[in-house]
Amino acid sequence: MQPPIVRRATPADLPLLEAIEREADLLFVERFAASDWPPPATGAARDADPGFLLVAELAGTVVGFAHVLEPEARAGDPDGAPRLAHLEQLSVSPAVTRRGIGSELLATAARVAHERGAELLTLRTYRDVPWNAPFYRARGFAEIVPDRGFLRELPASEHSEGIHAFGERVLLARELPAAHRETASSA
Repeated sequence: MQPPIVRRATPADLPLLEAIEREADLLFVERFAASDWPPPATGAARDADPGFLLVAELAGTVVGFAHVLEPEARAGDPDGAPRLAHLEQLSVSPAVTRRGIGSELLATAARVAHERGAELLTLRTYRDVPWNAPFYRARGFAEIVPDRGFLRELPASEHSEGIHAFGERVLLARELPAAHRETASSA
């Protein structure tokens, strides 16, 4: 099996992201018996956010993506707080899961975020869904308490989308200076 190629998303990739996320979200719909799961964002909407998009290809086909936000510091954020990047979404087509694609996307997202100046990579996820918090914990993430405006605002955003209703959500983070050196073989 060939490893995935992870690269920056191009404009041609943007229309594919929504379908990949919708397909991956079916795992949540099934797990939670959710008839009202929120629709995914479009690739164009994701591309308009400050940050970056990565895609994973297998045999020339885009099969996954990572969307990383780069929130600006805000008034009231603690002085000296590490600059953060936030993994807003990581989706892999269910047809190709368990092949290291998510791990490769995550490792590349951490490396790129660090190269762009981030010291901390954060994300919010379901505490008890096996491909959520346990996946990230196995890759060096730990639960944290939100210490700045952007992170404190995330639960309200999830409430407005309705995803909080399906299970307990947690904020996880990983420091990047050491973590960005992770290679795909160790991911």
